[in-house]
Amino acid sequence: MLQVNFLRDNKERVLEGLKKRQFKNLELVDEAIAADEERKRIQFELDSQLSEINKISKEIGLLMKEGKKEEAESAKSKTAQYKESSSELKSQLEVKENDLLNILYQLPNIPNELVKSGASADDNEIIFQSHPVEGLGEGAIPHWELAKKYNLIDFELGVKIAGAGFPVYLGKGARLQRALVQYFLDKNVEKGYTEVNPPHVVNEASGFGTGQLPDKEGQMYYINEDRLYLIPTAEVPVTNLYRDVLLEEKDLPIKNTAFSQCYRREAGSYGAHVRGLNRLHQFEKVEIVRIEKPENSYAVLEEMVEHIKEILTDLELPFRVLRLCGGDTGFASAMTYDFEVWSAAQEMWLEVSSVSNFETFQANRLKCRYKGDGKSQLVHTLNGSAMALPRIMAALLENNQTPEGIKLPKKVAEYARFDMIN
Repeated sequence: MLQVNFLRDNKERVLEGLKKRQFKNLELVDEAIAADEERKRIQFELDSQLSEINKISKEIGLLMKEGKKEEAESAKSKTAQYKESSSELKSQLEVKENDLLNILYQLPNIPNELVKSGASADDNEIIFQSHPVEGLGEGAIPHWELAKKYNLIDFELGVKIAGAGFPVYLGKGARLQRALVQYFLDKNVEKGYTEVNPPHVVNEASGFGTGQLPDKEGQMYYINEDRLYLIPTAEVPVTNLYRDVLLEEKDLPIKNTAFSQCYRREAGSYGAHVRGLNRLHQFEKVEIVRIEKPENSYAVLEEMVEHIKEILTDLELPFRVLRLCGGDTGFASAMTYDFEVWSAAQEMWLEVSSVSNFETFQANRLKCRYKGDGKSQLVHTLNGSAMALPRIMAALLENNQTPEGIKLPKKVAEYARFDMIN
């Protein structure tokens, strides 16, 4: 969430940033500033009246001691009027604070100056590609056919049990999933991340804390009886570990990694790109989360990018890195890098990771600060997928198919304890 003082002091920069995102409701900036001015006016009037009540209350005590009962009663009457008025002001203040909060919740983060304007994924910048790519040629088949051929994943059985988008992994398919999760966690721990095993459900406050609510409410599964949400990513519970926390400077940086199931309704998804593992309602992912001092966060973002590149290099998959344009950058992010792997049988790029710097946007919602040099300030939060399993699995199956079977890359085979699927 953007701070209203930032909107007021940097209005032109804010409007320029929102235009980069193709954000249409620019009037919300003025509405937020106006709501805050009204909030401050009410607060000032309330404080003045409360101060007057305290002053008169002291006078009443003195008047009673001096035996001036009539004057004391008159003062009490005046105090009662102030109390009634201040009660009304408190109600007005609460309404105005909620109005301001609701406006601020609708404003996305301001993109970093390096983020280019753009409307969609077509405007994203390719900043790195591992090597040229090409299809496998005649006879190559997509992963959903490979999964059926080698009895790795049963999509129809998942439909029977839960519905489309909930596949069942079998035999070597299940073992390969488990091996990839273990490799990703080990790789992250080697880089200094502390492993966390978080809940897979969160409350409303947690959803607001990281920006999923209200922006993505329709994309999240909701447990009505318990007022809980199934997590769309481990980022949500792990980042919320630090909600309402005042950290010491010595505590930073904080580096966490977590494996979880992820649940996404993906309402409205359709078309060829959703076949097989390309888009699911439930999938496995390993996440990395960073809590950093503001001056370090962009160097850390680049460090995280290099870490993901190492993982994809180990997997021997052709990949590229994109810096997202304003219109494709997530609601809470100031800058995002996407990683895509080449799907040789489908001959298309598949997104497998996003790494983002949220600057103070999440921290302001979370009320997560750190204390240094005798003052407290908001931290910067970052997160990334390291990695999401479904499309990694799809690319591994498709890119490594041979007439004899699927030959796994060396690092994957080391963890899976088999090198061939046939």
